[in-house]
Amino acid sequence: MADLITVDDPDDPRLSDYIGLTDVELRRRREPAEGLFIAEGEKVIRRARQTGYEMRSMLLSAKWVDVMRDVIDEVPAPVYAVAPELAERVTGYHVHRGALASMQRKPLPASDELLATARRVVVMESVNDHTNIGAIFRSAAALGMDAVLLSPDCADPLYRRSVKVSMGAVFSVPYARLETWPKALEGVREAGFRLLALTPDAKATSIDEAAPHRLERVALMLGAEGDGLSTQALRAADAWVRIPMAHGVDSLNVGAAAAVAFYAVATGRPES
Repeated sequence: MADLITVDDPDDPRLSDYIGLTDVELRRRREPAEGLFIAEGEKVIRRARQTGYEMRSMLLSAKWVDVMRDVIDEVPAPVYAVAPELAERVTGYHVHRGALASMQRKPLPASDELLATARRVVVMESVNDHTNIGAIFRSAAALGMDAVLLSPDCADPLYRRSVKVSMGAVFSVPYARLETWPKALEGVREAGFRLLALTPDAKATSIDEAAPHRLERVALMLGAEGDGLSTQALRAADAWVRIPMAHGVDSLNVGAAAAVAFYAVATGRPES
């Protein structure tokens, strides 16, 4: 059972995991280095625990103590009860959902470990917007993608904003970082995957015509918002595919495009 500790000093060192949550650069450096991430909101905290993440501590406003009582009773980590005003001073923003938890990261698997059992894989290049990362993971979970591979410069899926937007789906879809780019794509191909680069380029084949849902193993490559996939990544692909557009629209937001493309590569789709 966790200890419920009332804290009234924003400089209390026990709250150090929660300092400056709106300082993106600080948190980007600090969280991976210290092996932690922040889960925000009741549902996300519960999903993190259900998927095996260990809790370091929890920060609650008073009215959330009863809501989270079962978790408090189950975990050995300390639980800090604070006034909403103090939570805002520590974190840097008004904590609307009233519940935060500092969770311990797990070691990431190697990419070849994920590829050994997967059939549908997402490969992201330079996707550095945390909202897009979260949206892509949520769609990947909902539409049956088996794993996610990240280029070295992709944003952290466990950053608070990514976790929140994904509604905890980042905990459900296994992911790994590729150490070299785009050279690591050779290993994906050698594992039996056909590399499909999603691009609005007119030279690309319509994703419906490519019929990726009929392929045994597919790795769908996604680039950053605006820039898309790099020239090197496009050259490394086995084929280019695009989502047909109407009404003069040239492309979709990468999060929306990912959802459409994930459905197109999903197995078990009804044949038209």
